Amino acid sequence: MRSTLSSSAERQACAPVKSFLGIAVIVVLGLTAAAVIGFYPVLSQAPTVYDDEQEGFDQQIVIKFSHVVAENTPKGLAAQQFARLVDERTQGRVKVEVYPNGVLYSEPDEIEVLKQGNVQMIAPSFPNLSKLQPAWMVLDLPFAFLSHEAVREAFDGKLGRMLFNQLQQEDMVGLAYWGNGFKQMTNSGRPILRPSDLRGQHIRTMRSDLLERAFQMFGAQTTQMPFNQVYRGLESGMLDGEENSISNIYSKKFFQVQKYLTISNHGYLGYAVLMNRTFWNKLPTDIQAQIRDAMKETTQWANVNAIRLNDRQLEEIRQIPDLEIHTLTDAQRAEWMQAWEPLYREYESVVGRQYIDEIRALQHKYAGSLVP
Repeated sequence: MRSTLSSSAERQACAPVKSFLGIAVIVVLGLTAAAVIGFYPVLSQAPTVYDDEQEGFDQQIVIKFSHVVAENTPKGLAAQQFARLVDERTQGRVKVEVYPNGVLYSEPDEIEVLKQGNVQMIAPSFPNLSKLQPAWMVLDLPFAFLSHEAVREAFDGKLGRMLFNQLQQEDMVGLAYWGNGFKQMTNSGRPILRPSDLRGQHIRTMRSDLLERAFQMFGAQTTQMPFNQVYRGLESGMLDGEENSISNIYSKKFFQVQKYLTISNHGYLGYAVLMNRTFWNKLPTDIQAQIRDAMKETTQWANVNAIRLNDRQLEEIRQIPDLEIHTLTDAQRAEWMQAWEPLYREYESVVGRQYIDEIRALQHKYAGSLVP
């Protein structure tokens, strides 16, 4: 009897031990299975198998493209077209995220944030680059370009290459020049038909000392103001007028707070499409080639579209009953050109003689093809 009781007690005492050992075995087996299954790519020496469709997604390159104008302007439309073409050319390996209307950065900040790498692409207007490199002011000279053909030759030729070469030291790569259109003048006080009409007027200019000087020569007060603040300045009466392309006047509805529009074609508004150079140099060569291909096609489309868009929107603006529109006559335009001639001599040492000479050559070549 004692022997039976003793065996029973021993079995009862061993039960917890066996139970514990069983649990331990299960736990060890479970961890081993998890390691083998869950962490196989880490532990295994065999090559990892990729899903072809997912590999591109995992390695997708994102390019943040920031600009300050509306989506329905020449630059806004071109940025969207470029994003679509890059997606097609790279088969989704590169995604261009477009941020219009200054939602990421304002006009005064966009160049600095590009240099810092906070965004990868911008398309600033030419005057904004003159703060970095004074040679860019050559594109702001009044009547520098007398026709669309002259603009295209400047962008595609020696002058365009010279200006882009300067930006390499600023950690930027110039990819293209996009046109917006010739600049016109708006005003709330009086029609601007002769240089003397600017006397006493408060005019907004872009960020260019040369542009300020151009209006100050005729007795105007000037303020350099970011583009997205101009409507409020005109509406409040702080400003009397401004200069801009038709597409910008139309998209920002400046005609609602201005009474007079002068078709002067006295300057040209365009953009330099830039990428952070450090970022660009890190891209695979095949990606660089695909981006350049997309940019070339976009630019050809964009510069033709800009002309068409400005022409169409001018016709729509002409239908506005409360807006008085004047077009400079040949004699009036000649007066403006002669009055602004001293500006060329004044800024020759600042801009650089070689850049002025390029503009002079274009003016001579296209003298007979003034934009009407």
